[in-house]
Amino acid sequence: MVADDPLHADPTVPYVPHVGASRQYWRDIILGVNDGLVSIFLLVAGVVGGGLSTKAVLLTAVAGALAGAVSMALGEYLATKSQDQVLQRELALEEEHIRHHRPMEVHQLRDMFAEMGIDGEDLETAVTIFSATDERLLAAMQSLEFGVVDSERRNPYLAALASGILFVVGSAPATLPFAFVSDVGTAFFASAVATGIGLFAVGVAKTRVTMTNPVISGLENLVIAGLGAVVAFAVGTTFEG
Repeated sequence: MVADDPLHADPTVPYVPHVGASRQYWRDIILGVNDGLVSIFLLVAGVVGGGLSTKAVLLTAVAGALAGAVSMALGEYLATKSQDQVLQRELALEEEHIRHHRPMEVHQLRDMFAEMGIDGEDLETAVTIFSATDERLLAAMQSLEFGVVDSERRNPYLAALASGILFVVGSAPATLPFAFVSDVGTAFFASAVATGIGLFAVGVAKTRVTMTNPVISGLENLVIAGLGAVVAFAVGTTFEG
C-alpha cells in the first residue's frame, strides 16, 4: 500500500473489512448453537439429578435435541418471515404516501437529514438529489425511516436452517457421552466437560464479529450456563426416587 493511494487515507493503519454477507445471520448462528449447548445440558443435568439411567438420559437428550431443533427452526422461520412481511407492507404504504403525499415525505426526508447534522446548502442539495425520483425517495426512506437496506434483510429459510442445524450441533457435546459411556456419573462428567469447552469456544468465536475480549466472552458464556446447570441438577434431585 502506497502513501498516496486515494483509497486509503492512512497507510499506517491496516484496513479491516466488515463481516460481510453473513452479518445478519450471526444472531441465528450464535443463538442456535448456544441454545443447543445450554438447554440440552441443563436437561441432561436435571434428569441425571433425578436418578435416570444412562439409556434414559440418552433418550431424553436426543428427544430434547430433535424437539429443540424443530422448534428453533420453525420459530426463526415464522419470526423472520413475519418481520419481512411487515416491512413489505410498510414499504407498500410508503409508496402510496410518495404518490399521494409527496411534499410530506420530502419534508420528513429533510428532517431526517437535518438530524444527521446536514444543514445549509448541503441539506438542500441532499434533499434535491434523493427526492429527484420516486425510486430514490423510496430507497432513502427505506434506509432512514425503517432502518433497512436490502443487503441486510434475512432469508427466512436460511435463518431457520442455521438455527435448527446448529441447535443439533450444540446439543451433541451434552448428548454423545451417554451413547458411549455406561456409567451415568462418568458420562455426566464427560458431558459437562465437553459442553463447557463448547460454551467457551462459542463465546470466543462470537468475538470475531464483536471485537471484544475473547477470554471474558468465553468465561461469561461458561459461567451463565454453569449456574443454570447447578439449578437444573438441584431441581432434578428433588424428584429422585
